[in-house]
Amino acid sequence: MFEIKTMNKIAQQGLDVLAQNGLVLNVDSPNPDGLLIRSAKLHDESFGDRLLAIARAGAGVDNVPVARCTEAGIVVFNSAGANAEAVKELTICGLLLASRDIAGGIAWVKSIANEPDVSAAVEKGKNNFVGPELMGKTLGVIGLGAIGYRVANAAVALGMKVWGYDPYLSVDAAWRLRSEVRHAPDLETLYRECDYLTLHMAATNETKGMLNAAAISKMKPGVRVVNFARGALVNEADMLSALSVGKVARYVTDFGSAPLIASPKVVVLPHLGASTPESEEKSAVMAAQELADYLLNGNLKNSVNLPNVSLDRSGVCRLSIIHKNVPKVLNSFLDLIGKKNINVENMINKSKGEIGYTIIDVSEHVGDDILSQIQGMDVVLRVRAI
Repeated sequence: MFEIKTMNKIAQQGLDVLAQNGLVLNVDSPNPDGLLIRSAKLHDESFGDRLLAIARAGAGVDNVPVARCTEAGIVVFNSAGANAEAVKELTICGLLLASRDIAGGIAWVKSIANEPDVSAAVEKGKNNFVGPELMGKTLGVIGLGAIGYRVANAAVALGMKVWGYDPYLSVDAAWRLRSEVRHAPDLETLYRECDYLTLHMAATNETKGMLNAAAISKMKPGVRVVNFARGALVNEADMLSALSVGKVARYVTDFGSAPLIASPKVVVLPHLGASTPESEEKSAVMAAQELADYLLNGNLKNSVNLPNVSLDRSGVCRLSIIHKNVPKVLNSFLDLIGKKNINVENMINKSKGEIGYTIIDVSEHVGDDILSQIQGMDVVLRVRAI
């Protein structure tokens, strides 16, 4: 029986998935087998020796000490793509907010509520909030994953010309893109061609601060930038400087700070990207399914620190082994199993960087002696029999 602890409010649909799979919810568990979280900050948390996996109902895992989890053989999952529709819709809204001063217009109308003739005042002042249409303009989409490709396709439907850039574009994502989306061979091409830019990528060591003074200098004068991905992708000081001289006409973002909020050319939203009931439900369900499939079957889907691995069950017992990705590691597992005269029914091995993961289905139950010997290998981070 696996015990799951939640550290945030999780949509009931996700909790139902746990119950349907026989996982027990215990929010007070001092040493659970799995954690199901949203925004709970875990960097200062200590983990019990039973903890096998952490599933986040959301895409980002900045709140999870991923490296420490990997060293301890703890799998970290996210629910990538579950909030894609919600973020796509808000990005389209962001493009409109970047193009026409809708936010400024709403605030101004509220400020004249006590005017004796509001209608006349509106007609007199509306020219202060004029902005261009999206149709016929060129949009650059940086990152064509689950959210980016949806934004690109929606922008085409709105009559925009669309360039896309993603050096890691998967075949599946490429198939989902509309044929009208043009491929940018590099960021310089996208910067040069586009009137609008929208960001859809993770904040990594390579991407943090990528929209800086050097990048902005290559963009069209009056470019409009939308960022519902990660605040760290944009160098804030450089963006404010570009806004002050008109190089960037407007910046719309879900990630605020005092300087950004103070700028009249910035529209800051309160991190609304995934804030829809549908998104929260889909994220919770996906995270719960990932957690259940790993705990019960050893399968991995949407792990951020281990490879995706799935194998249909066969045999009597399944070995789930997290290990370092080194030569001959499989031979050491198989040699040990063979010496015990246990037959291997099926197996799979995959790696992600320096970490490997192996599933071995065998013909009989494996005793603690074999598990102890495997766990005792220097390359093994965690082993369990399912």
